Amino acid sequence: MTILSTAVFLMSAVLLVYVVVGYPLVLAILTRKFGRPFTRDEELRTVSIVIAVRNGEKFIADKLNSILALDYPKELIEILVVSDGSDDATDSIAAGFADRGVELWPVLRGGKAAALNLGISKATNEILILTDVRQRLAVESVRRLVGCFGDPEVGVASGELSILQGQTDEETDTRLYWNYEVWIRKHMSTLDSTFGANGPFYAMRRALAVAIPEDTLLDDVYLPLAAFFKGYRLVLEDSAKAFDYPTSLDSEFQRKVRTQAGLFQILKAYPQMLTSKNRMRFHFLSAKYGRPAMPWLLLLVAVSSCGLPAPFALWAVMLQALFYGLSAVDRFIPASFPLKRLTSPIRTFVMLVLSSVVAMKIFFVPPRELWKETQVRKVSTL
Repeated sequence: MTILSTAVFLMSAVLLVYVVVGYPLVLAILTRKFGRPFTRDEELRTVSIVIAVRNGEKFIADKLNSILALDYPKELIEILVVSDGSDDATDSIAAGFADRGVELWPVLRGGKAAALNLGISKATNEILILTDVRQRLAVESVRRLVGCFGDPEVGVASGELSILQGQTDEETDTRLYWNYEVWIRKHMSTLDSTFGANGPFYAMRRALAVAIPEDTLLDDVYLPLAAFFKGYRLVLEDSAKAFDYPTSLDSEFQRKVRTQAGLFQILKAYPQMLTSKNRMRFHFLSAKYGRPAMPWLLLLVAVSSCGLPAPFALWAVMLQALFYGLSAVDRFIPASFPLKRLTSPIRTFVMLVLSSVVAMKIFFVPPRELWKETQVRKVSTL
């Protein structure tokens, strides 16, 4: 029994380290040796900017103003706002931009995927730019994204989402997590392709767009993967910036529940993810599908710890109890207390791991129930 427990403990611990640290190291080595940067050009292609929004009255004016301020020829841009059953002032605010070329398409509430399908069907230009309502765009961002399509292998190009500096430990920790995610995406892009696109701001060739099933949770993965499996690259252009507000841990937890649940949908929609037809199979599985396994690996570590030989069993159990205990008390520790610098990132890690467990709800509830509005605190530095 001791031998079995030790084997399970070591195997689970090694896999956990691989998912969090090992794979990024492998990715960095492979990128340095086999990376193939994509080419860019300066051609100004026609673009259709599609914003699918529900109840975005707090952000829609800033968003449209940032689009209208782009350093891109106005005659090459069409702007479409699809309002998904908004019952606030979103429609009236967007309608106020009609004389500046903004088209408003109010529809009955059907979900983001349905709204995107309508917007894409109304788009007429060569390049689609899909963007959410909350994030403002840098003035040169669209020009930088469009330049990526000078490479004939590129089918989808994501902008880089910059999270503004938060004022709380939670906001700082979630921002650090996002920076970790961006680092992985940059390296995957250099190697070949990212897993999907950066939903708040990305572009794709209009000819590659497909209809998105209306219950899809990860439209920004479903749509780009259609291009990927046609042989195109999905790349990240880090000079094309969009700026977002910091989020609390509770809000980030709800977002992670949806994205983790969406991973199960993607496997069903694209079973070739697991076959040799996926040229990035090792990377997609390591970068994305290793994370839903983390709570179960942690559980195996906890259970198998009890069967380790003495005194290792006691040490392992006590260290884990301390780790989870620090996570549990974090809510009650004042922000000014020095221990907060340790407990806050631990709680962030535990909460994001737990999101994978809660995401299992996708097998028991309608997908729409997993959509929650992301709560942000607007800051003056944007």
